[in-house]
Amino acid sequence: MPLLWLRVATVLYGVGLIHAILMLRQKGERSGRIAAPAVGLGMVFHFVSLVEVAGLHGYAELVSIRHAESALALFIALIFTAMYLRYKTASPAALIFPLIFILTFASALSEHHLTITSSSIFGGWIFFHVCTLIFGYAMLFLSFVSSLLYLVLSRQLKLKQASPWASRMPALQEIDELGYKALLLGFPFMTIGLLAGSVVAEERFGATFVTDPKVLLSLLMWAIYLTLLYTRWSAGWRGRKAAYLASVGFIVSVCAWGANYMSKLHRFIAP
Repeated sequence: MPLLWLRVATVLYGVGLIHAILMLRQKGERSGRIAAPAVGLGMVFHFVSLVEVAGLHGYAELVSIRHAESALALFIALIFTAMYLRYKTASPAALIFPLIFILTFASALSEHHLTITSSSIFGGWIFFHVCTLIFGYAMLFLSFVSSLLYLVLSRQLKLKQASPWASRMPALQEIDELGYKALLLGFPFMTIGLLAGSVVAEERFGATFVTDPKVLLSLLMWAIYLTLLYTRWSAGWRGRKAAYLASVGFIVSVCAWGANYMSKLHRFIAP
């Protein structure tokens, strides 16, 4: 049943994705009446799916890469909903819903069960590690979306070619502030999550865990976001400079997430 609910959520998110595409072509006014309740219902089914997974197989099941991707998609969908309620615009959906749909679709392809090969999971560290990182990734993705929106809108305003899609967006200052607040909230969770993972990795693998590609990319990502925060505080970097650096940080974070599939360090559990 959890897989069924997740597939239903995927279909409903697909409605949101279609609406986002239509908005880019300035044809999304009518579809919005269907997309909003569809996405809301999709989040409900998505949440039920994750709860049933935990109930049937235990919370340890949720730390698998597929279920982590599913949870990340739900977090991003919730963040988008909060943005919609705050700013009364669905325009960012064009950047957000492709990722939500891809993550959910990949998670809904088949059942995923775990074989525990390390007792570390029972200490709760891994679950805490994954949960904090998921929230951190979701907030840093919001920071990236805000940066991308800032770059697109500032260019349109400079060329005096603002599209109807852009005209429904918040002011540039608000977008920049949104990205900054998302960074402020996401960075501590990312830091705590990395520290929690380091505790388990040190216990199982020793100091050699730092040579793992996943760890190296995660540290690079962390350093980039730390630099972004520092430059905003000390040098007053805002707007375009901050947006470019946040975009680089997001690219590295995608590589760090993708490294889960190649990392020997993250095979203490096997799908």
